[in-house]
Amino acid sequence: MWYERLRPWIGLMRPGDYLTLAFALALCLVSAATLWRGGAPDKAVVRAGGQIFAEIGLDRARIIEVPGPLGITRIEIEPGRARVASDPGPRQYCVRQGWLTQSGATAICAPNEISLSLTGGDSAYDSLHY
Repeated sequence: MWYERLRPWIGLMRPGDYLTLAFALALCLVSAATLWRGGAPDKAVVRAGGQIFAEIGLDRARIIEVPGPLGITRIEIEPGRARVASDPGPRQYCVRQGWLTQSGATAICAPNEISLSLTGGDSAYDSLHY
């Protein structure tokens, strides 16, 4: 097994080596928890046909109906998150994305020309990730 190959190395390790490994592991975990998350969003931007339809704060629950070429897209907003609840598009990709909670997250309903994006705070990613 794999641990049989490690047995000679374990005999060479000293207490300081274990301390160094524990510190490195803790540093990796703390870095992952703090650096790989986006900021909390403060508003949702809804676009219809390439134009801004609404900019809505994420402070209270509400439902917005946005008209598009195929019909009405229903967007649901709750404190700190938003989602496309229903869309007349054929594949429902934007509905299947579920709740958007990170700043910079976007749901696009391409057939109906509607998009929902969250803004504010620090984005979890930038344009290079697209």
